[in-house]
Amino acid sequence: MDFAIPTDLQDLSARIGGFVRDEIIPLEKDPRWGSHGPSEDFRLELVSRARAKGLLASHVPVEFGGLGLGHFGRAIAFEAAGYSMLGPVALHCAAPDEGNMHLMAEVADQRQKERWLRPLASGESRSCFAMTEPMGAGSDPSLLQTVAEPVAGGYRISGRKWLITGAEDARFVIIMARLSSGERAGAATMFLADMDQPEIVLERQLDSMDSSFTGGHWVMRFDNLFVPEEDVLGAVGEGFRYAQVRLAPARLTHCMRWLGSAVRAQDIARDYATRRTAFGKTLAEHEGIGFMLADNDMDIHTARLAIWHAAWVLDQGHKGNMESSRAKVICSEAVWRVADRCVQILGGLGLTRDTVVERIFRDVRAFRVYDGPSEVHRWSLARRIAGGRG
Repeated sequence: MDFAIPTDLQDLSARIGGFVRDEIIPLEKDPRWGSHGPSEDFRLELVSRARAKGLLASHVPVEFGGLGLGHFGRAIAFEAAGYSMLGPVALHCAAPDEGNMHLMAEVADQRQKERWLRPLASGESRSCFAMTEPMGAGSDPSLLQTVAEPVAGGYRISGRKWLITGAEDARFVIIMARLSSGERAGAATMFLADMDQPEIVLERQLDSMDSSFTGGHWVMRFDNLFVPEEDVLGAVGEGFRYAQVRLAPARLTHCMRWLGSAVRAQDIARDYATRRTAFGKTLAEHEGIGFMLADNDMDIHTARLAIWHAAWVLDQGHKGNMESSRAKVICSEAVWRVADRCVQILGGLGLTRDTVVERIFRDVRAFRVYDGPSEVHRWSLARRIAGGRG
């Protein structure tokens, strides 16, 4: 095994780290970062800063302006970006856009790439991914209720979605719907659609505990939306297969970004514990606090190794479903423990917004739910293990 990080990735990580510390962290108190995430005008300002440094969307294929980083390269770059929760927004590698860019690079035809992927990759536009439903598709996508009716020249889509991240101000949406009739009746299919159509209705913005995703989370519906045949993403009836193309890497990139936030929380807690005194010595010298810092270090290290291994598997051309599920559970729970301990180490300070730890604490709790709850991933892993596929 060779755990050495290539020099070019070390240099990229250092550049991203310096950019985040010098230009992004000072903006964390900007009022445009509200309870539903950064506003669109704030996002565009952040993106322009990253673009000026040549750091925008490094994961995107070179032909669309990125560096074409592989999955291990993303692990290094995205952790550095995640040191501030605004970092991935600035570098345009945040969800859901990062996952949508990866999916379209793999599945879209050339016309679709030029129409939707190119402006998305440049940071000019945003997107959303509409699969989750209020009483249907979520952890179990087979419960998909949104339907696409084949009609002359295309499809008519009807249904309701919820928890659709970034729907507000998104330029386009990738819709998952099942065919209502025809040879592939019941099969899931992905569709591309511009958001500025009256048949796409944003019903309400959800109040959620997390606040780092631009545009927040929405309930939206499709009222007999017409999508022409040429805007089917990939092949008809292959929606679930393409979902795995998107979701396995996307859940891993969530891990990468949140690992950076865990490192940030640990740094804040460590610095505080080495300066604050109580009962005749610094907090770090008290065994109870020192042990929490040590546990944080072990959780961060374990999560990083799980991410790197899953990234390596994907870079070898394997699907990596089991590895990404494993990493998702390990990382989401490890990062949560780190944030929780850091709040405890900071004491009263940790309950306030005088540091970013309180915000990290709230946001990372949601990560144990989205992109598959821990319980679903454990169930999936158990089935593979019991079936001899581990």
